[in-house]
Amino acid sequence: MTFNEIQELIRLVNKSNLTEFKLKDKDFEVQIRTEKYYKGAVQQVVTQAPVVTAAPTVVQAAPEAVAAPARIPESATPPPAAEPAKGKNLVEIKSPIVGTFYRSPGPDKPVFVKVGDKVKQGDVVCIIEAMKLFNEIESDVTGTVVKVLVEDASPVEYDQVLYLVEA
Repeated sequence: MTFNEIQELIRLVNKSNLTEFKLKDKDFEVQIRTEKYYKGAVQQVVTQAPVVTAAPTVVQAAPEAVAAPARIPESATPPPAAEPAKGKNLVEIKSPIVGTFYRSPGPDKPVFVKVGDKVKQGDVVCIIEAMKLFNEIESDVTGTVVKVLVEDASPVEYDQVLYLVEA
């Protein structure tokens, strides 16, 4: 199949009511999923609350009095981030493209992998949508998933770490 034929196929699928189209021919395979396929998926917007720190107060005192330094409230200091255990052989699975990260093949389908799951090299771990094309991302390592670093249906950048796997 030529590049122009694939582009025409994409245009036809987008104009139709299809949500998913798959074509296999000997050693060639193409799969097209439209936005309608993921319609109904819950999108989460994650924002970070601003960190509040107390400004030091200036106290004018008599020459013999000494001003005490201002204390920063304990609630204003962020808790230390929980890190995976040191000494383990952790391997990162990174995004090979820019797009939208999906943990499952559809909104009503189970996730590809979750923390604690064993993955083998070549196993599909997620889908990244880029320009209305859904690209299956495969693991390039064998091991156990230790941490999922990206929320479902959120944008990802090229080379962004998606999963930590203990090899």
